Amino acid sequence: MTSSKPLRIAFMGTPDFSVGVLAALVDTGHDIVAVYSQPPRKAGRGMDLKKSPVHEFAEAKGIEVRTPKSLKGEEEQQAFADLNLDVAIVVAYGLLLPTPILEAPRFGCLNLHASLLPRWRGAAPIQRAIMAGDAETGVMVMQMDEGLDTGPVLGTARVAITSEMTASHLHDELAGIGAPLMVETLAKLAAGEVTPAVQSEEGITYAKKIDKAEARIDWTRSAKELDCHIRGLSPFPGAYFEIMRKGKPERVKVLRAEATAGSGEPGTAIDDALTIACGEGALRLLEVQRAGKGRATAEEFLRGFPLTSGEHVT
Repeated sequence: MTSSKPLRIAFMGTPDFSVGVLAALVDTGHDIVAVYSQPPRKAGRGMDLKKSPVHEFAEAKGIEVRTPKSLKGEEEQQAFADLNLDVAIVVAYGLLLPTPILEAPRFGCLNLHASLLPRWRGAAPIQRAIMAGDAETGVMVMQMDEGLDTGPVLGTARVAITSEMTASHLHDELAGIGAPLMVETLAKLAAGEVTPAVQSEEGITYAKKIDKAEARIDWTRSAKELDCHIRGLSPFPGAYFEIMRKGKPERVKVLRAEATAGSGEPGTAIDDALTIACGEGALRLLEVQRAGKGRATAEEFLRGFPLTSGEHVT
């Protein structure tokens, strides 16, 4: 379904996850009058300023890009109001939207959120869903209000979380179903065919930002829990352990693993094939990465970095 008349839209987003939605809106023929994105950041060895993926895509399409550091100022709010929008579409933008911004467009501001609300409101819903062992997640189009992901839901698409799925895989799948959902929801909204659904007061959880400290693997947890933990942090920032080599700790990221039978003191290798005892069961490490090195299978890793039965990791 598409609306008969193109909508006048401002798009607000920053990372790769947002680009697919913006591309779908452009392809559908909507009038994207401005794109808002986070300001360019220093990146790489040369610390050159790098534009966000949304910024680069919009420029390539000839769309005006705005990169304010804040939308709290009266001048920025007036500039936004002067766009005379039908709607603003927000996908992982990264800035707080004050009330004058939320209320300026005719249909308000719609957000594409990567969870089944009210579960996993907040910053890291994709990672948290996997880390918690959820069997299902999805994307929702939500009417934004002043709360943290608390507005009524206008559209939903669901996806199963398989036992093989990492945060990277789930990110791509949700981005893929999010774009058509937003296009469909906008068409229904313009046609007056949307019935907002108020979020439940039950089942509310918060997906707090990933803290670097929690990336370290706690081997006292069960192998099943650690498998979810590793997949939820793969490939970035990457769950890791440390092992002593030449009197110094060396960090090793675990990008893929599987829970298996086995027992022993947590953190102890129980064979010569990179199987580590956990609080319950054991974890066979399938793909790892040493600091400053590329990804490696367990076999490749062990050829240059032996870890024998009985050795301990932390």
